[in-house]
Amino acid sequence: MKIKLAKTSVTKLRNIKRRWYLVDLKDKILGREATEMAVLLRGKNKPYFTPSLDCGDHVVVINAQKVRLTGKKEDQKVYQRYSGYPGGLKEVSYRRMAEKAPNEVVRHAVLGMLPKNKLRSKMIKRLYIFSGEEHPYKDKFQITSSKLQTNSQS
Repeated sequence: MKIKLAKTSVTKLRNIKRRWYLVDLKDKILGREATEMAVLLRGKNKPYFTPSLDCGDHVVVINAQKVRLTGKKEDQKVYQRYSGYPGGLKEVSYRRMAEKAPNEVVRHAVLGMLPKNKLRSKMIKRLYIFSGEEHPYKDKFQITSSKLQTNSQS
């Protein structure tokens, strides 16, 4: 008796279909939304996901300045960067960063949730962040009733 085994298909770059998602951050919690955006940018929601390929979608984020943090993070969170020189540690509080560059707050949160490899820079290029409601990608979407708005085009 012969047993028929299912064939495993290997994802090719030409088979990847990229969709557009719209994420509205108005009164949403930053970390919870950033994880969903990272999943979309990485392509983990697709049946043909492969870790070694960039299978992700485009994500347009609006109302970045109206995002919320839980607990006391608005007062206590600090962003650090180091130049590599002695005394080169720079610290910026969340409040100051949110006033100065609310887009960078969202970008930093999503960037920290993406894999630290060569595909990371390609993935983050498909994240488009806007402080307000207006964005130039209105023609890419169809209105849906789901949590994330999307289109069916590739």
